[in-house]
Amino acid sequence: MGTATTTRRTPLTPRTIAVLCTWAACLPLVCMAQGTEVSGQIRSDWISRQAAETGPLAQANGLQVGTAAVAASAATVQAELRASGSAGPVRWNATATAQVQAPDGASTATQSWINEAYASGTALGWQWSAGKKVVSWDVGFGFRPNDVVQQEVRRTLASEALEGRPLLMAEHFDADTAWSLVWVNPAEHQANTGSKEAALSLRVYRRAGAVDWHGFLSQGEHTGTSVGVAASWVASDSLELHASVRAYAHADSISTINSGAGLSSANPWGSSLSDAGQQVLIGGTWTSENQISLLVEAWHDDTALTDSQWNSWSTRNQALPLWAARGVPAAAVAGNLAWQGNAFSVSKNLRQDNLFARLSWQQDRWQTALDMLYTPADQGSITTLSAIWSGEQFKIEGGLRVHGGPDSAVLRQLPVQQQAYVVGTWAF
Repeated sequence: MGTATTTRRTPLTPRTIAVLCTWAACLPLVCMAQGTEVSGQIRSDWISRQAAETGPLAQANGLQVGTAAVAASAATVQAELRASGSAGPVRWNATATAQVQAPDGASTATQSWINEAYASGTALGWQWSAGKKVVSWDVGFGFRPNDVVQQEVRRTLASEALEGRPLLMAEHFDADTAWSLVWVNPAEHQANTGSKEAALSLRVYRRAGAVDWHGFLSQGEHTGTSVGVAASWVASDSLELHASVRAYAHADSISTINSGAGLSSANPWGSSLSDAGQQVLIGGTWTSENQISLLVEAWHDDTALTDSQWNSWSTRNQALPLWAARGVPAAAVAGNLAWQGNAFSVSKNLRQDNLFARLSWQQDRWQTALDMLYTPADQGSITTLSAIWSGEQFKIEGGLRVHGGPDSAVLRQLPVQQQAYVVGTWAF
């Protein structure tokens, strides 16, 4: 997952799980003996996935089984260890994760990675940090236009510890204002894109009464300049409103050189750099006295494919299977359909315009939630029902996510149609 990731294949046996759990349980004792503050958790989950019956990947596998890879149901065990300490004026923090995953019908895999590992201190009235660190910005829930450093994936099925970015960071605080200057991925090659792009980013935070203001400026090594502003206003004890907007010179993207009905001999999709555009979000949260909350957000994202581009994509999906009826080898047609799945990776948002609503209820140790992402352009939706019970050291959560709408909706054509999950976590 990150630069410190190592991977090897091994059977998922009871002994393997026992070794993983023992590793997580014993290390804290060693570290505490050396005066280090240590905590962690062991997390086990099962995710059941149902493949979609519509879309180009389903068509590809219908022509030739196994052409397009689709994420399988899987069991996972993770051990996460967090440690922190100090050496003179310098404080350090580190988080590491070891994982064993057993997908249905595939080999078991183990991997480990460093989530965070950074040192921090103070000099000349500024706080500084160096290393691998999570730095999340912006005010949105379903989407964050100005999260230019972490570039966190939102609306995940079940939350996990984030993996930070390599960076150098300087911060200055007073009672109402905070300045943050971040050089992210300072050692990365210029060709790297997305969250691995080297960039210099500035955030200015200012509290003015009931309103929190955020200003952003970023200079990417190849995407160029972006400027943004965000605000969060606590209008009353029960109502909060927020908004975020970002204008960018370029954005990393993926485009195709074949949008017609003809077959390609090689993958026609490749990395590209988009023109200037904007990302805009507006939303608010209402919370009642009995802890019922309703969050509503709407956003527009120019980095996503336009309606015209999606229409061309759909037309090609309909035309490609006709080649099989003309005697073209099924493998060639299936391969072209599978390549159409690259369109799902163009942007964090599939459609440019999105509506999101989340209804949640907190009652003692229980939290339940129902949320929906809706794309007005094609009436697609993703609906998620979840429940969490939290104890002193144990937490159990589970839920169901279903993609809805007509067969022509992009969200219905994603590789996975339905997911159910159960997660158990023991913290120490």
